[in-house]
Amino acid sequence: MKWHKRILSMIQERQDKKVALAVDTSSNDAPTILINNIVKLFETVKPDTILVQADFKIRSISPVKSDTIKWYSHGKSSYTLVLEWAKQEQIDTLFYITDVTGFFSEDIEKFDYEMFWLVPGVFLPRVPFGKAIKVA
Repeated sequence: MKWHKRILSMIQERQDKKVALAVDTSSNDAPTILINNIVKLFETVKPDTILVQADFKIRSISPVKSDTIKWYSHGKSSYTLVLEWAKQEQIDTLFYITDVTGFFSEDIEKFDYEMFWLVPGVFLPRVPFGKAIKVA
């Protein structure tokens, strides 16, 4: 649970920042208990976090609540819309729970916010920008 303490301190360090937590909802094979626990951590420590549920499109944007995640079974995900939304909304830090197997637009602009990929699973893939953190 080393990652748990790390994520907790990262959230606490950003209490005065505009934070969003995105969840890749493209697969109902996701480790839902783990993901709900991460969402609950944000809900408890920083309740003003914005929760973005997305797969190949943004499904919902709401205050963070662990019992609101809706899963889909198609397996298609794209990160572009969420990344552009975060830039438009002037998010300071974006945390994205995903296996990082989705689509990135090749003409994606550089972002000026902090980006953390929270990857559930044993494999930690390379990410095109930001920092990947294994949460399994």
